[in-house]
Order: sequence, then structure tokens, then C-alpha cells
Amino acid sequence: MIQVAVMGHGVVGSGVVEVLENHRDSIAKRAKEEINIKYILDIREFPDSPYASKFTKNFDDILNDEEVKVVAEVMGGVHPAYDFTKACLLAGKSVVTSNKELVATKGAELLSIAREKNVNYFFEASVGGGIPIIRPINQCLAANEFVEIAGILNGTTNFILTKMIKDSMSFEDALKMAQQLGYAERNPEADVEGHDACRKIAILASLCYGKHIYPELVHTNGITKITLDDVAYADVWGGVIKLIGQVMRLEDGRVEISVEPMILSRDSQLANVDDVFNGILVRGDATGDVVFYGKGAGKLPTASAVVADIIDSVKHLKTRKYLYWDDGDASLVRPYEETVYPVMIRAASDDKASALSKVSEYFDGVKQIVRADESEGVFAFTTSEISVKDADNAVAELEKSGVKVLSRIRISDL
Repeated sequence: MIQVAVMGHGVVGSGVVEVLENHRDSIAKRAKEEINIKYILDIREFPDSPYASKFTKNFDDILNDEEVKVVAEVMGGVHPAYDFTKACLLAGKSVVTSNKELVATKGAELLSIAREKNVNYFFEASVGGGIPIIRPINQCLAANEFVEIAGILNGTTNFILTKMIKDSMSFEDALKMAQQLGYAERNPEADVEGHDACRKIAILASLCYGKHIYPELVHTNGITKITLDDVAYADVWGGVIKLIGQVMRLEDGRVEISVEPMILSRDSQLANVDDVFNGILVRGDATGDVVFYGKGAGKLPTASAVVADIIDSVKHLKTRKYLYWDDGDASLVRPYEETVYPVMIRAASDDKASALSKVSEYFDGVKQIVRADESEGVFAFTTSEISVKDADNAVAELEKSGVKVLSRIRISDL
């Protein structure tokens, strides 16, 4: 029998306990060992829990118990999760986690410790929740050079944008509905400002390209400035707006990486990923496009991925699986202002005809998008590819000429 501990008994942690207990027999068959939860760490009291006898508030109970071979860290946040995880790895215990923030900020260090101690640090649940993505990239697609990875990595923002697109619901009303349904937190900043998706694409980039790409190196914009007018103009153009995390390798060895709203053609494989579902496209040089689809969060889907990592850890108690990347720095990432792509710009002017003529002075390949119900003085257009730096300068010149730029959204070729 293998003894394990679960650190954290929130939504995911309680799900992990539930899955381990309810599927005890089938898990034992897959792991070739019976798995028993010896400790559940939480600062709160759970006197009515059927597992009340397993709870502890003292981390040292887990750390100093040599019988505990695998620890599931499902606390969230960096502290104290980082200190606890590091201590467990140094003590020769394998650790599995759903903690995207910890993996994105401390992954290189923790993987290095795991390698030194010949134990495992697994984090399948940190990116796609219940969607398998880490293991397929690390194993099934390992023969590929990864050309590009892009995806809808946050279910909350995707739900909000879906409501805006399909029900003409304002951002504020869609966010309120997401909160009422439990899809968004009371403080939704991590989701709507793009931080959650940023951490996930940073993990995928680090895994695929072998160097740690830290979240602060990822250009990140959320969806709080997207309006129903933006959605309507994108629809006339022939697409939808999605929050996309994207990374691609450049010829010089650096990567281009960002999280931002993008307009996708309706023909895109990601355009019809709606509501709280996630979709992750992996573009390999041998396989071409492979898309992973499913619910990227939730109690049991995420718990399922955590328990799968526990099973894998139990199978490999005496051997270490190769899951690793080296540390990295800012030299790995091309500055965002050098990124080149076409854009859709929505603007306003008292003299629309004059404004449109000015637009062509500063942008190439201008094509106006005309809505039947557009507001007076408001217009939108698309451009050919332009660097972010040049687009910034062009927008500044337009504004000097009296044209008010209301929004600027990237057009994707996904």
C-alpha cells in the first residue's frame, strides 16, 4: 500500500480525495498498488467530513512521515505552496499539482530539485484541467519540433465572449452571469485580465521549447475592453473574438509569445470552441495540427488529472520520468513591439470621409468594414500586416489628426 497526502481541501483538493476514495479499486488496478490517503492538510476544520480523522494543520506531519511517498499540492498560489513543495521534493517525495501559478513561476527550480532527488514533479492539471495536454506533448508528440501552440486556455473568458457573440450581452452582464453560475470568482481579475491564460501558455512554452519562459515575459491583454461593437464588426468581417494564448518558435531560436483577444475566421478550428470549454492547438512539424478540446476547469475534471499524476507517480516511485526544462531569461522572447500581424481598428470622427482618407496614409491594405447599424461617425477597417511598433506610431498620428481610435484587435491566421 502506498501512502499519499493531499495539501489543500478546496474545490480541487476535495475532488482529489473524492476520486481517490470512490475509485479506490480501479485506481489500485491501474497503479498496481493500493493507494491510501494518510493526510489531508488544511487550516480549516472539517468535523463532519467522512475523512475527518485524516486532517492535519501541521505540514511537518506530512514532511516527516517516511511512509508518504506522493504528495498532491492543490493549495493554489505561490506561498506556502512553493515552500511545501520544495521541502517535499528535497525529502524524496514526488509531488503532483494543479497549481499553474507555482509551475509558471517556479517550475525550472522545482523540476531541477526533482531531478537531483530522483523523484517526480508532475503538473498535468495545471494547464488544461481535465484536458490531457502535458503528457501528450511530452510523450505522444515528442518526435515533433513544435512550430506553434495556441489556444483558448480560460473557460471564464470564453464563456463571457460567447455570451457577447451569441446573445449580444454586454461584457458586464456576461461577467455577472459567469459569477452567478460559479464560472468566475468574486474577483475575476486573474481571468478577465488574462493572467490565468498567461501562466498556462508560459508552462506550455517552457515544456515545448526546453527553457523556462516566465509569465512576466508574456505580453498579456485581457478582454475587459472588448465591446459589443467590436464583436459586431468582427462578425461582419467573418470571424469571432477569442482570448488566445499563443507561442511560436522563430528562425533565430527565440519565441514570440502573447495572450490577447484575437479575431479568428469562422473557419478556424478554435472559432467554435464556446462557453466554458477550452481548445488547444498544437502544430507539429510532423503531425501538423492536433487539437485538444474539453472543460479546462471544474472540480472533478481537474481532480481527474491530478489523480492520474498520482497514479503515474506511484508507478514510477523507483524511477524518474523525464519531464524537465532549463531556466531561462528575457533573451528567449522577441520583444512584443516587433511582432507583425494585421489588425482591425474601430475609430470615430466627426468627418468620416476625411478620416478614412487619413487612415490610408498611415496603414497599408486598408479595407473598410461596413455595418448596417453602425453609430454615426464610427467606422472600422482592417489592415495588412504591420508591426506593433509601427501600428502604435500610426495610431498616434491618426489621433493627432483628430481621429479617435476606439479599439485595435489582432487578426489571427489560426
